Amino acid sequence: MRVLVPGAAGMLGSDVVAVAAARGHDVVALSRSELDVTDDAAVDAAVAAAAADVIINCAAYTDVDGAEADEVSAFAVNAHGAGNLARAASRSGTRLVHVSTDYVFDGTATQPYVESDRTDPRSAYGRTKLGGEHAVLATSTAHAVVRSAWLFGPNGRNFVATMLGLARDGRSEVAVVTDQVGCPTYTAHLAERLLDIASSGRGGIFHAAGSGQCSWNEFAQAIFAAADVAVAVTETTSETLGRPAPRPAWSVLGSERSDVVLPPWQDGLTAYLSRNGGSAA
Repeated sequence: MRVLVPGAAGMLGSDVVAVAAARGHDVVALSRSELDVTDDAAVDAAVAAAAADVIINCAAYTDVDGAEADEVSAFAVNAHGAGNLARAASRSGTRLVHVSTDYVFDGTATQPYVESDRTDPRSAYGRTKLGGEHAVLATSTAHAVVRSAWLFGPNGRNFVATMLGLARDGRSEVAVVTDQVGCPTYTAHLAERLLDIASSGRGGIFHAAGSGQCSWNEFAQAIFAAADVAVAVTETTSETLGRPAPRPAWSVLGSERSDVVLPPWQDGLTAYLSRNGGSAA
């Protein structure tokens, strides 16, 4: 299978490229500097030149707080860019697998969100990602949207890296919120499932996030324990932190499709630490 990966230099995109190559696929990897997905003509040319069987779109505007201040820029990438790829893919007879987010939900649920649940984003980031979903799914029923949550991987900024960085800097205590609960997702595990969905030929909406759930506070405790570093994790709230963009209180994703389940988030953390030397040192 020939796979085109826009956003290939990002945290998720780099793992998609690595996993695809390891499976023996022919990969066309394009970083943001090599393909601006907001440029309609550039997208058309890149998709035509790649002659791929499938596109796995990892290009995204992921600065949640930045999107709150500049929704126009976020929309250009997350919605318009996704639409450009979907339309170019359809014109060339290529399937698109597009990555979306738990932020398309309002975060008020008490059980895992599944694919058929009603969306109601509360942030600019969530609105732009939902716009991308609509653009992709309106273009072709063959295209797929894969929602995930709380991504962490070795090739980009993420919560695990932030916590380990604090430990390396000598912090003995860190305050982390207890009122946001979700599914930490290791990017290599998500990459595996994205390629499975790409190979399956199925379209529609999929949820793929690390199995299990925890709060950010519990995740931080698990990180320090797994890395064998002594950092005390105290409790705080989202209101106390006062971030510009609202975060969903409940970001737990489930699925109505039994074949897209990812390994437990704890396994992802173990794999992440193994790739990064196993500790905060």
